[in-house]
Parts: sequence; C-alpha cells; structure tokens
Amino acid sequence: MNRSLAAVAGGFSGTTVLTVLLLLFEVETRSQIGMFEVVARFVGVPGNTTVGFALFVLAGTVAWPLLFVAAEESIPGTDPAIKGLGVGALLWIPFVLLGRGDLAGAIVLAFGGMTLVAHLAYGYVTGAVYARLTGRMPPTESFGDEAEPM
Repeated sequence: MNRSLAAVAGGFSGTTVLTVLLLLFEVETRSQIGMFEVVARFVGVPGNTTVGFALFVLAGTVAWPLLFVAAEESIPGTDPAIKGLGVGALLWIPFVLLGRGDLAGAIVLAFGGMTLVAHLAYGYVTGAVYARLTGRMPPTESFGDEAEPM
C-alpha cells in the first residue's frame, strides 16, 4: 500500500484512540478540560467546538501522519510503532503546554499524565497500523532453538 495512504489510515486509527482516551478524561474531570474548545481558541475561533473538533481530527488523521512519513527514515529504530511513540511524545509537549487552559492544582498533574498516555497510544497505533499496511513490520527475534516436537 502507498506509504502516505497507509499513514493516513494509521492516523485515523490513532486519532480514534486518542479521541476516546481524551474524552474519557474529559468525562472524569466533568468537562473542565474542554479539549476541542482549546483547539478552537488556539486557531482564533473561541467557542466554536465544531471547528476545534474538525481541526483536531484533520491534524491527527492527515497532517501528523504525513509528517511522520516524511521524517520516518530519520527517526532511529526499525519498528514504526516504536517510532510512533516518539512522535506521540513530541506532539504531547505543545498539547500539554498550550492546552491546559485555566487548570490549576492537582488536576494539572492528572492532565499531564492522562494526555501523555493518550498521545503515546496515538503514536503507537498510528505507527503500528502504518507498519501493517506497508509491510514494514520489524524483524522478529528468535529466542534460542525452537523446541523439538514430542
């Protein structure tokens, strides 16, 4: 499969996982985060959560996966899923710095931890689906001799 198309498919899968995890956190905090409002505010249309959601999905499905494809060869390692973890961690940094809004106290720590887990899951799933669709699966290691049949 075409690498770019495979990355977009991976990005769609990763964005689905990311969105579900972030929405679970949103429910747990009784909507104190306002994730899609944060995106809308960042792009200059505060209060328009529909635009925030659309941009969030577009970036996670198309922009970041295509950037991953462009940079894949320069990222150390052989497993695209592990490389995706690194990309997810890099994407988390501006998200956690710019997206926390007016949060204060202990919830900031929960926000940081939960959003890190969600972004790592996004990167891993994006890379794993990409690897599967492109046939770029990492080499498997053999541990010792195979057992003799009884």
